[in-house]
Amino acid sequence: MGRVTDLASFASLFTPEGQTLLAALRDHDPAQELAVVSRLRRDHPAELVTAAVGQARLRQRAVAKFGAEDAYRMYFTPNGVEQSTRASVGTYRAGRMKALGIRSVADLCSGIGGDAIALARAGISVLAVDRDPLTAAVARANAEALGLAELIEVRCADVTEIDTAPYDAVFVDPARRGGRGRIFDPEAYSPPLSWAVEAARKAPHAALKVAPGIPHEAVPAEAEAEWISDGGDVKEAVLWFGTEPGARRATLLPSGAGLVGRGLPDPAVRPVGRYLYEPDGAVIRAHLVAEVAEELSGGLIDETIAYVTADELAPTPYAAAYEITDELPFNLKKLKALLREREVGTLTVKKRGSAVEPEEIRRKVKPKGPNAATVLLTRVAGAPTMLIGRPAGGGR
Repeated sequence: MGRVTDLASFASLFTPEGQTLLAALRDHDPAQELAVVSRLRRDHPAELVTAAVGQARLRQRAVAKFGAEDAYRMYFTPNGVEQSTRASVGTYRAGRMKALGIRSVADLCSGIGGDAIALARAGISVLAVDRDPLTAAVARANAEALGLAELIEVRCADVTEIDTAPYDAVFVDPARRGGRGRIFDPEAYSPPLSWAVEAARKAPHAALKVAPGIPHEAVPAEAEAEWISDGGDVKEAVLWFGTEPGARRATLLPSGAGLVGRGLPDPAVRPVGRYLYEPDGAVIRAHLVAEVAEELSGGLIDETIAYVTADELAPTPYAAAYEITDELPFNLKKLKALLREREVGTLTVKKRGSAVEPEEIRRKVKPKGPNAATVLLTRVAGAPTMLIGRPAGGGR
């Protein structure tokens, strides 16, 4: 009954009255939502107002992923906003499929249609499949709202019953959240990763979206594994079939810089040099720190820490660079004295391999003054260490 009510509420948004309400709510202030709802209910049915306000709230949240132009034309469910692919990532992946010569894709577990939209905009025809009637209805509405209905067929069905033989490629985005939150075991995905891998093996090409934390040993031997970051934040990993078996790749958006593993041994540990490089999260997840260290003629500060150090500053899209001015054993009193002496009021605290929280550091040292500094809490050759410096040009 709840699902039917949801569908009915969703359908009400497409009436002239529903569309008028959505337009009026575009720029509403969530802090004033109670007052807005009370005012609107004087002239409109309570159920419609509730549906429109909920949709307006979801659209505002979706702007970060889809951009304002699309988000305010699209429709969402709470899970759809939370779990859908960021548009920049979907556009990149669709472009890669286009470059592979793929013309049609079976998008299994399509959700509200974020990936289907990106694929269609690349000129690829899509069968978008989701077993939830409301989610499928939202995906269909999005295809129509964005003028892509001719390229996107939405089907409400169990993905395990779909014949993917007519399609050039399969894309699977299993649900990785359950009633208790994020799911880390790939076999607990819905559908399980093992099912998705079998579906991939039946297609000429396939891409399986998985959590960035997937263990490398869980990646099938015939798959290429790609970790994607956007703006420095790791967004997802993708297992590609029909491309480069066994390859490990890191892709950094928005630049599109890509690093492919060459099977290098772990870099040597060496003393901290003038510069410290913090590799992008996608590089770290893909286990490609050695490739970055080789590019920089650098080494590790500790065999367990993904910080690369070097004596020269070199441009690289794969890591942020810092010029190091001081290397001190971890000691808050010494740090406070040094920052006071240098009149540091703007303090950036980063950590890797340290249990101390950055906010705790800022609270205890009470930075004050006109200057800025960065403190990196880490380990150097096994010892808790404070590295003080500043961002340097030449990194990403």
